[in-house]
Amino acid sequence: MRRRRLGIELRRLRDTVGLTIEQVAKRLEVSKPTVSRIETGRVSVKASTLRHLLDLYGVDEADREPLVTLARQGRQHGWWHKDADALPEWFEPYVGLEAEATGIRNFTIDLIPGMLQTERYAQAIFDAVRPPMTTRQAERGVAVRMARQQRLVEENPPALWAVIDQAALHRPIGSVEIMRDQLLRLVDLAALPNITVQVLPYTAGAHAALTCPFIILEFHNDPTVVYLESLTDGIYLDKASEINRYTLVFDHLRATALSEQKSVDLIVKAAKESEQQWG
Repeated sequence: MRRRRLGIELRRLRDTVGLTIEQVAKRLEVSKPTVSRIETGRVSVKASTLRHLLDLYGVDEADREPLVTLARQGRQHGWWHKDADALPEWFEPYVGLEAEATGIRNFTIDLIPGMLQTERYAQAIFDAVRPPMTTRQAERGVAVRMARQQRLVEENPPALWAVIDQAALHRPIGSVEIMRDQLLRLVDLAALPNITVQVLPYTAGAHAALTCPFIILEFHNDPTVVYLESLTDGIYLDKASEINRYTLVFDHLRATALSEQKSVDLIVKAAKESEQQWG
């Protein structure tokens, strides 16, 4: 989050002096993607690079200290850094953003959201996609996912609103027992005051987010971010037009989904029927 705040301010300063990313990259003798990653908070900025940027943007000495402080804080490692090699490089920024979010809105299609998964359900997922990972990396990846969930039960937890496609309730992940336990865990979490769970039923038919799961992260004093994920990359969107589009789509999804109580009833039913369906 500190890197992102710094990046937003550096982008504002660049726009103020009328320079393009290409021009800044040429002046600093770095690549265009390097400047872009600094402005989006994907990487920390070295003290020497920051100094050159502030010189280029004509920032007075009196106005530099807050930016220098943000840069220094942005180079500090989060709690998940010890397991960073078990996380894709493009996912690590998401963990940092999620750790500071005050609101999380999540739409998933085939899986229960990571923040609501049981350990054995998460392990089964890592096992299914593990070929590029070692067993140890998979175990640490699961550990990070479990640690992320602690925010949901700490003081001042984020408000999590999950809309889950009904398909996720019926896709057997791991064993029958693992799937049943996961569904019952979902019911327990839905009872927490900061967690809302809705199921988008098959009867909803075509809807505004077909084939497009996404997460909206909201913050107290920072711009909202939309996160999209593929097999090989994570995409972070923060333009106002993009945020508005995904927010509108999420509003349509939760309006179309079953009510909270009917969603819980359907999850309980799926848990009871799991053994007959997959046994």
